Amino acid sequence: MKSNLLARFATVALLCSSAALAQDQVAMKLDLVAWGPTIEGLSVKAGGKGEKVTAQAFTYSKPVAYSGSAVMEIHQDPAEAAKATEGSQNAAAIPAELSKLREKDPTIVAIAKLPPGSRRATVLIAPAQSGTYQTFVIDDDPSKLPYGQLRIHNYSPIKIAMRCNGKAQKEMKTKETFLVTPENTKVIYELAYDSQGQWEMQENNMITVPKDEQVQLIILKSDADFFTSSDGSRSGFLQTVTLRRPAKEETPVTP
Repeated sequence: MKSNLLARFATVALLCSSAALAQDQVAMKLDLVAWGPTIEGLSVKAGGKGEKVTAQAFTYSKPVAYSGSAVMEIHQDPAEAAKATEGSQNAAAIPAELSKLREKDPTIVAIAKLPPGSRRATVLIAPAQSGTYQTFVIDDDPSKLPYGQLRIHNYSPIKIAMRCNGKAQKEMKTKETFLVTPENTKVIYELAYDSQGQWEMQENNMITVPKDEQVQLIILKSDADFFTSSDGSRSGFLQTVTLRRPAKEETPVTP
């Protein structure tokens, strides 16, 4: 009887372990987007042996098919990473998990914690310290970002306020987000930011949101050359980025 109970406990433990392992695995398409200058020579395969990927500055480029651990390792030649992050003003601490991985494999320059069960995600990659990058993961599964809607993100370090299509003003703290339903495929928005307790108007603009596209508006504060015009001027105190992904890009990814 005792041996039978032990066998049952062992079976249950094995099933639980297998279920946990399955939950830690993902299969999806990813878009790597550089928060700053374009980053070349990235890979999401161990040792950097996979297909090399370029993260374009604040722009979608070629998506990456990924299947594996939900804690994805991003690889790059250490010398290239050191050069790309030299002079970075990003003071974010290197995660302990990343530091531990780099002790064994210095080509691991960043990790990204991907959303389980999602089919699509955007990974923003910002230069950080000592040849590493900070990542921000956005879950773009159609259940979270439906086609034909606009998602607004506040990645600036201050509180902002958005008024869309004349509706009530929406105040957003750093890293907050919300969905907007367009009117006749258009979103007319007003953007203001908190300046010492007073709202300062940044801009009044319009975004077209086709019914067959996922569209995201990201508000941030950046001194990247991407936002500087040929005469050296900048558009405003805050910067905006619009990312668009057509529905025709969405194809299944098998592990």
